[in-house]
Amino acid sequence: MLRSRGRIPSTADGIPRAPGGLPFVGHGARLLRDPLGFLSSLPGHGDLVRVRIGPSRVIVVCDPGLARKVLLNDRAFDKGGPLVSRAREVAGNGLLTCPHHEHRRQRRLIQPAFHRDRMPGYAHAMSARVADTIAGWRKGEVIDVPAAMYTLAATITVEAMFSSDLPPAAIGTAIDDLTTIVRGMLPRMLRPALADHLPTPGNRGYRRAGARLRRQLNDIIASRRADGTDHGDMLSAVLAACDPDGAGGRLSDAEVSDQVLTIFGAGTETTAATMAWALHLLARHPEVERQVHEEVDAALAGAPAAPGHLPLLPVTGNVVTEALRLYPPIWIATRTLTSGTRFGGHDFPPGTVFAYSPYLLHHRADLYTDPERFDPARWDGDRPRPPRDAYLPFGAGARKCIGDQFGIMEATLALATIAGRWRLRSLPGPAIRPATGITLSPRRLRMRVTARTSGTPA
Repeated sequence: MLRSRGRIPSTADGIPRAPGGLPFVGHGARLLRDPLGFLSSLPGHGDLVRVRIGPSRVIVVCDPGLARKVLLNDRAFDKGGPLVSRAREVAGNGLLTCPHHEHRRQRRLIQPAFHRDRMPGYAHAMSARVADTIAGWRKGEVIDVPAAMYTLAATITVEAMFSSDLPPAAIGTAIDDLTTIVRGMLPRMLRPALADHLPTPGNRGYRRAGARLRRQLNDIIASRRADGTDHGDMLSAVLAACDPDGAGGRLSDAEVSDQVLTIFGAGTETTAATMAWALHLLARHPEVERQVHEEVDAALAGAPAAPGHLPLLPVTGNVVTEALRLYPPIWIATRTLTSGTRFGGHDFPPGTVFAYSPYLLHHRADLYTDPERFDPARWDGDRPRPPRDAYLPFGAGARKCIGDQFGIMEATLALATIAGRWRLRSLPGPAIRPATGITLSPRRLRMRVTARTSGTPA
């Protein structure tokens, strides 16, 4: 039951508290040391569990039905909490971080950039960039897979956003700055804000990267405003968009900068992580890899994957879907209650911070058969699907990721094109484990490139 009733005395003290909290840092140390193990342990304590991160108290939602209610009622459960406040430092008040009362207008103005009519153009650019990237690989070469996929995804996002406006040096600088920002955000979220002002090399580099990236975006936006030409890219769509209700007008330069940075950050890190995990999982599961190779050989006939091939790639698409289940890039998110509300059998006052974790839900044994097993076939159309509430890699409701189809299309095209030409093999060494930053990516994943024995010769 979920309802708002003005001022409500809290009954949250009746919610179980996660064990292992420490003075001052609370459960922040456990989250830094083993965040996924900590989250996976919480459902054993209840559907709602109290956690403390530094001075912040957070209610973790462990039940899929309750998590979905949080996401669908974005008026009551607004964007907020320590994760979001930190993200606003970098992304400003963009679509990902803005409060409910601004979100509908922003969504309407950003939506044209992701209209289905623009997707084929983006997809052709994706195909070309993937083909260029793998053409530079050499037989026997060892590549840093997360880094390679990050550079590929960043290049694709930049081209979709700005077409060919940026010279290679500017693209490289933007990617470097974005990397510094994204990888510095999680530690900042889990430590006291006062630590941000210490004159450490990390803090100085973080601030320099943010300022430089903002200046670059502002220069591009000013140039496009003066030009006035539709370049067929996302930035053109965002600059031209007008609120159909007439009340919201157009986005200001500052708002466009926030949106560009949001799309740039979200569209790069998340898709790169998904592609890296998919390549790793295929290498560990030869039978699934064989099915993908047979599919891409029949569908592509040696060509790079293009938009028209997508209906012919169901197995490859299932690999991407299953990679998103096992390793959802956005593995935890927070919301803040805007009014007194009864939820999950408890009364909560305004300002209560809630967190939900797609990773936690995707790994519950009562929701997925053998949840730790990589099984793309679980998504076949002739098999019973997992409950809708149990699969949330892109969120749900009005704030569901606006670029979900863009990301899935990019990952599927990239995986198919790579599999059509190359086979990647993991190097001997320790098991690959997730690195829990803002996104969930494989830590120290290096793979050797080998030529396919079928399909197009390398």
